[in-house]
Amino acid sequence: MQEYVIIVAGGSGSRMKSEIPKQFIIVNDLPVLMHTINAFRDYSASLTIIVVLPEAQFTFWKDLCNKFNFHENYILVPGGETRFHSVKQGLQAIKTDVGLIAVHDGVRPVISREVIFNSFKTALTLGTSVTAVSMKDSLRQIDADGKNIALDRNSYRLVQTPQTFRLDWMRNAFDQAYKPTFTDCASVLESGGFPIHLIEGSFENIKITTPEDLRWAEVYLTKK
Repeated sequence: MQEYVIIVAGGSGSRMKSEIPKQFIIVNDLPVLMHTINAFRDYSASLTIIVVLPEAQFTFWKDLCNKFNFHENYILVPGGETRFHSVKQGLQAIKTDVGLIAVHDGVRPVISREVIFNSFKTALTLGTSVTAVSMKDSLRQIDADGKNIALDRNSYRLVQTPQTFRLDWMRNAFDQAYKPTFTDCASVLESGGFPIHLIEGSFENIKITTPEDLRWAEVYLTKK
């Protein structure tokens, strides 16, 4: 069965205190987004890769590709107003309803081949596959009055990407009207009535958001 991945990279550099968007920051001699694309190509030579970027960043990205001699085979698609709309734009680049499709954050460059493999394998069997990790720290809930209570951290998971689905289910779910509660693809599929199955992720699979994340990514990519 054909496999696809939509890599969404629409972030800015605000929380990174960077003048350029975080997906273009150089880590270990390559822009972050190139590391992410390479990780998925390393998983499979036949994987169809779709990269979603704000159209205003196309020229800058293409200049980076020339500078770093990066000529990987992928489809470049302009992003939308929200993540939901950007993923929907990526979906429109696929002309079939048969297959498996993963969605991954462009700023999660330390994704392992094993996690990608397990994500597609689980989606093939169960229809959905959402990467997540257990919580390490204790958890407390604050109510409207400012009071707080302890929660059982074993009842919660931190959601990552990739999130992988049957392509026909994905299309069906993304036919819904946008809701502010759609924070990731799992929430869209869940709203569409599809079951969500979790698989084990990795604490190394960090999302680069702050300067501290960038330093950890350098360490993990060096080890990788």
